[in-house]
Amino acid sequence: MKNFCVVFLCAAFVFALASCTKSNKTIIRMQHLEEGVSSPTTIDELKDAIRKYEERVADIQLAQSQIGIWYKILATRYLDKKMYGEALKTFEKALEFYPQNQNLYYYVGLCAGYMSHAAMDFDANGSSEKRMNYLRLSEDAYKRAIEIEPRYARALYGLSVLYVFELGEDEKAVPLLERLLTIETKNIDAMFVLARAYYVTYQFDKAVAMYDQIISLTKSKERKAEAEANRQTVLDASYAN
Repeated sequence: MKNFCVVFLCAAFVFALASCTKSNKTIIRMQHLEEGVSSPTTIDELKDAIRKYEERVADIQLAQSQIGIWYKILATRYLDKKMYGEALKTFEKALEFYPQNQNLYYYVGLCAGYMSHAAMDFDANGSSEKRMNYLRLSEDAYKRAIEIEPRYARALYGLSVLYVFELGEDEKAVPLLERLLTIETKNIDAMFVLARAYYVTYQFDKAVAMYDQIISLTKSKERKAEAEANRQTVLDASYAN
């Protein structure tokens, strides 16, 4: 019976929004009819009215919570299918219900980053505004996730990758990656990005040390060979300077 009430309330809510001609008085009459509450006057009638409307509020809260969960699930399904535009819009809707959820902000950042690659200059006017808008949205979303959870490793990594490979702001990535490696001390991917950021910002000694650490930790022959080649590139650059 309670589930039926939740569904009924959702339907009534949507119908009320869709109908611009319905006045507040009409909606109130519908509520009175459903709850059997009109104009309570006695103590018992007032207590009964309060109880009934408290139950109504609880039902609406339950319905809204469930809608938010469904938006999250739907957005994840879009993401799994690499439908990043739809996923981005749906994660945005989920944030209306859960504005303090760091995971939602992380996924907004991820989807916006992917959408920046699809933001082509279809008008052929040389503008990169749309792409930059997606990149800044991605940056803002990652930063918001980190504000909520400062030790959120995935958001720290996502924002760092954005700075290094998309925005060319390597110096901003360095403290983020250094913090990440205090949380996940053997994150090889983060080490590679940090070593690159050190190299681009002319911190050659730190870059060499990071590649040495990768070489000592990784069990992958390919990754070790990559780190060794990159290490030599850094050494050559340091000798040239």
